[in-house]
Amino acid sequence: MDSTRLIELISYTLPTIIMAFVAYSFFDLYTKNENAKRNYLLHKESKPDTLSLRLQAYERMTLFLERINPSQLLVRITPISDIKIDYQNYVIAQIEQEYEHNLAQQIYVSEECWSTITTAKNATIQMILLATNNEKIRDANELREVILRDLLEKPSPSSVALTYLKTEVSQLW
Repeated sequence: MDSTRLIELISYTLPTIIMAFVAYSFFDLYTKNENAKRNYLLHKESKPDTLSLRLQAYERMTLFLERINPSQLLVRITPISDIKIDYQNYVIAQIEQEYEHNLAQQIYVSEECWSTITTAKNATIQMILLATNNEKIRDANELREVILRDLLEKPSPSSVALTYLKTEVSQLW
């Protein structure tokens, strides 16, 4: 009788265990599907807002690159004295101030884009420093002329970064 009792017990519990497993599987599948649906809807609702913020960041970074373009920068910032070191420091301070004003925009652009923008800023500063170290340049006005003349021969660092930025924005569509 013991074996009959055991078989009877198994015949009652085995279907219950199988039903519990099937119910758990369906419930787990249902909750995963609902979570995925909720995440999709949240992403779908927030995407226009995020796109708008990203486009604004790209616009601000375009403006930054235009403002640090030496051909724009040196025309906008006139020397306050004839001393080229004073002018160099003033122009570099303006570039750094513009950069710091736009630091938060790195959240909305890609890492590679931000790196390109930072490189353009540093290359512009380096261009100004190299021109200032030239012994032939005596005053701030000559410094401006030399830098602007160099830009006629090669593209400015900010224009290269601007081209990259435009390419990245075109990939958003």
